[in-house]
Amino acid sequence: MIYKRSSALFAQASEVIPGGVNSPVRAFKAVGGDPIFIKKAKGAYLYDEDGNELIDYIASWGPMILGHAYGPVINAVIEKAKKGTSFGMPTEIETEIAQLAVSMVPNIDKIRFVNSGTEACMSAIRLARGYTGREKIIKFAGCYHGHSDSFLIQAGSGAVTFGSPNSPGVTSGTAKDTLLANYNDLENVRQIVAANKGEIAAIIIEPVAGNMGCIIPEEGFLEGIRSICDEEGILFIFDEVMTGFRLAKGGAQELLKINADIVTFGKVIGGGLPVGAFAARNEIMNHLAPLGPVYQAGTLSGNPLAMAAGLAMLTTLNETPEIFTSLNEKTAYLHNGLENTLSNGILPYQINRLGSMISVHFTDEAVIDFKTSAKGNNDTFKKFFHGMLSQGIYLPPSAFESWFLNDALSYADLDKTIDAVSKVIKEL
Repeated sequence: MIYKRSSALFAQASEVIPGGVNSPVRAFKAVGGDPIFIKKAKGAYLYDEDGNELIDYIASWGPMILGHAYGPVINAVIEKAKKGTSFGMPTEIETEIAQLAVSMVPNIDKIRFVNSGTEACMSAIRLARGYTGREKIIKFAGCYHGHSDSFLIQAGSGAVTFGSPNSPGVTSGTAKDTLLANYNDLENVRQIVAANKGEIAAIIIEPVAGNMGCIIPEEGFLEGIRSICDEEGILFIFDEVMTGFRLAKGGAQELLKINADIVTFGKVIGGGLPVGAFAARNEIMNHLAPLGPVYQAGTLSGNPLAMAAGLAMLTTLNETPEIFTSLNEKTAYLHNGLENTLSNGILPYQINRLGSMISVHFTDEAVIDFKTSAKGNNDTFKKFFHGMLSQGIYLPPSAFESWFLNDALSYADLDKTIDAVSKVIKEL
């Protein structure tokens, strides 16, 4: 495939946008080469500026669960835009989508809409600190909760080491209140909690991680954290920006049958527009201004276009829950095809899957956390990525990202993908 126009557009963008992109993973730094510029998309397909058609396995990093340019969402946005794009005042549609979301998700009474997943997680942490009167939080290596200062933390190898910032601009004062734990290591969590008795406001986690590939919680891990939180008065936060309304109508809480204290949302809840949200029980949410002392605000929060897109998306998912079965079956079909193709022994591999999230890791060790994910052969992944791209398959341009399937994918698309994997692996 030829990408002359994309390369030219990237060169132009690099003159006026840092790195030529508005989000770093788009820059192809992890796989090499110039990023592809997309002109339009429809259903399961992307169409780039050079006229190439690509089968899409990122779905805009999750929200396009029903495919691109989904009719009811597009129509809802168009009709709402005719009446104005922003008011900075309350609108009825905010209540409508809030009522629907609360009815779909277990264990929440109230929800507040924001403009991104980063903002949702940042606000959830502030709410947890305000509610508990404590300052420290625990996050897990490899889990991404947006680029708020509290989350851009790296820690030493000791189980109870204070965090140190791994991005310039994050202060050491912020870093010291963030403690880093290992995913799927319950004993590690216990050690950190014991060493910081009565000081931890919240434990935040991706219940199914999507930013070190798709990492599935081992049996008893989340249940164990839930018990620790109950015993210690710690709030358990599920970052469901990726998993919310994707793994099930009620997200990971419903699928895994574990209740969180605060849940954050993004991606699907906006139908492709910039939206985030956080939700909890009444006694927690009522600590937010204007009811309580914890301040959080946003001029564009509850934007009518975003609310219209989200309401159309959630309405479809709520009224046709068989979509989740369809998505799961398609992902399982892809998984089986990948397994049959990769099991020839040419390359070591691991495939992780839950629901419509899946990832391939080129390693012979089970991938259960960030450390084991990092052992994957990145050089092999780079070649695999570009090989698949040459076959018309667009995968996440990083070995540390989950693939996201959309229900517009046909079984013919899946067969083409599996066939492409077979060709690429032979070339590798």
